[in-house]
Amino acid sequence: MNPNHIDPDDAEEDFDGEEGGFRRPSKSALKRESHELQSLGKQLLEMPDSRLNDIPMPERLRDALDAFKKTRSFEGKRRQLQFIGKVMREVDSEPLREAVAQFQMGHARNALALHQAERWRAELLSDDKDVVTRWAEDFPGTDMQQLRALIRNARKDAAEVPEKRSGRAFRELFQYIKQAMEDQDPDQDPAAGQGGA
Repeated sequence: MNPNHIDPDDAEEDFDGEEGGFRRPSKSALKRESHELQSLGKQLLEMPDSRLNDIPMPERLRDALDAFKKTRSFEGKRRQLQFIGKVMREVDSEPLREAVAQFQMGHARNALALHQAERWRAELLSDDKDVVTRWAEDFPGTDMQQLRALIRNARKDAAEVPEKRSGRAFRELFQYIKQAMEDQDPDQDPAAGQGGA
């Protein structure tokens, strides 16, 4: 093997005298970019259709994403993902990256809010008498009479034998807590209201 030989795939840039002497990206750089765009395409595919439809993008890319969702075979999906990466080379990917980042950040914020609501519910159902006082301090607009009734009903339901538990009071308390948290934090995404209990 010649120690002076440079593999063009490993070279950072190749010189192309045919096209006015400018430097073009190497095959490796193009491959890396293609993988990054495929990864971005995968992230777009993980978004719900309702959010995806709100993102401005060329029709060709939208069609490629739709075709991926209709493809059933593993190999077909792999090839379609490669095609999505190829189509994305012709598109300004920055707005797409921003849309994915916003979605992921909102999703993480929603998950955190649900965990906080679950933690509050667990604490309110505990025997700790100071928890209700802390809740009242953190959420001053709370109807304390309604909150106490929800806590009492959830505790009563939890005390039943497993076959007789409905879980309804437990869920109602969770929904009340979640709503109080959303009312206090107007920046929270209303989509956070989906799920949890």
